[in-house]
Amino acid sequence: MTEFDLPFKPAAEHARLLHTQAISPVELLTLYLDRIEKFNPALNAFLAMNIDAAITKAKEMESCIANGEAVGPLYGIPFGVKDNEVTKGIETTHGSAWMKGHIPKEDSVVVERIKSAGGIIIGKTNMPDWGLMIHSENRLGDHTRNPWDTSRTSGGSSAGSASAVAAGLCSIASGTDGGGSIRAPSSFCGMFGIRPTLGRVPRYSGASENYITNPISQPGPIARTVEDAAILLEILAGFDLRDPDSVRAAVPPYPTLLEADLSQLKIAYSPDYGYADVNKEVHESVETAVNNLDSLGCKVERVELDLSDAFYGYWPLISANWYASLDKKFGKRTSELAPEAFNVYQYGGKITGKDYALALGVRDQIISRLDTLFTKYDLLLSPTMPNTAFVAGRPKSGVKSDLEKELWGFPAHSPFTFPINAAGLPGANIPCGFDKDGLPIGLQVIGRRFEELRILQLCYGFEQAYPWPTVPPLFDSHL
Repeated sequence: MTEFDLPFKPAAEHARLLHTQAISPVELLTLYLDRIEKFNPALNAFLAMNIDAAITKAKEMESCIANGEAVGPLYGIPFGVKDNEVTKGIETTHGSAWMKGHIPKEDSVVVERIKSAGGIIIGKTNMPDWGLMIHSENRLGDHTRNPWDTSRTSGGSSAGSASAVAAGLCSIASGTDGGGSIRAPSSFCGMFGIRPTLGRVPRYSGASENYITNPISQPGPIARTVEDAAILLEILAGFDLRDPDSVRAAVPPYPTLLEADLSQLKIAYSPDYGYADVNKEVHESVETAVNNLDSLGCKVERVELDLSDAFYGYWPLISANWYASLDKKFGKRTSELAPEAFNVYQYGGKITGKDYALALGVRDQIISRLDTLFTKYDLLLSPTMPNTAFVAGRPKSGVKSDLEKELWGFPAHSPFTFPINAAGLPGANIPCGFDKDGLPIGLQVIGRRFEELRILQLCYGFEQAYPWPTVPPLFDSHL
């Protein structure tokens, strides 16, 4: 192993090297800090750094193993944390100029759990204004760029997390997913990412910091491998009294249960949800991946699934909730919003009580439709995104042309992901190919509520049988 491939090793491998003292926390951290200094200006993956505190923490950890002290599973692992996770003493902006210079006084529960497991927070990763876009537009700087092609977006809203892991700027990263914000950038950047069931991972961010702008968002991992994601998910999951939506559900030991017999799985596959307009290369790559599941013994059936009405049970709820959460404090500063975020702000302010109630009714129908499907099938497959990464700042519609005037915002750009959020289901992106320009393509795997393990097992089996390249050529021979 050389300094060239170490940044791209899985976090699980980093953990083994750290526990056996083959490398030290300071050595691993320094490697990533050097790469961030060199490559972050081109990628804009990190918004704020935590260098001094991270170095101090790494030095404190140096003697832990040697002294026989108990250490957590993430001991010495450098983390990127999405900038909507509150971090004590580190600027937290939610990707918004409204919050520039804001230094929280406490950590979110996600950050608490990462630190308790031994993780080292290296910095805050970039995101669009309040997570409202499928790319990373905000008023704080340039778009976050894709390591596979820096003229392209890395996706959103966990834009910086996916870009940073893919480019070898950190070992693993946290994201949040309220409409596809883990799965979309994971697809664009060729990473594995999983959004847990609503309530699986607590979202508490402190009494004075708890901006719940998206009530159906969930934190989760963006990682290089399924095993890495399983390790972090086990750490993040579990009940917390401070989050009223947190669920008292047992958390399986995900990493130890990844190997499984998949031959009894019955899986549904929808290529378009009845309304998505899918790029030809994406369609072909996903079809190949679906067909390859036969080699794992899975039984896959194509289904007619129509989720074309999901927009009406999702976007009014999200937009109104965001507007109501923030208008009183920031409503006089709308000029500081990115244009797409401003459009959502205006739309949310016009949602009436009747509109909201009607949207809840549509959402119930979506939930019922998917629950009915899962009485017959164990998992649901689809493309993760209808397109590969678009040129930064120029999002592509992903719905059929007759719907383009009605469906707008990130639901129109990411038609496969947000309906799953509306239903509160878990879902993952697993890389399954590349287009002619060398841009990653992702397969989405959806499961029943609280059946993240089944998703992870299928994805792990696929990963072992059909491993994907995880090192972008632009970054594979540096540092």
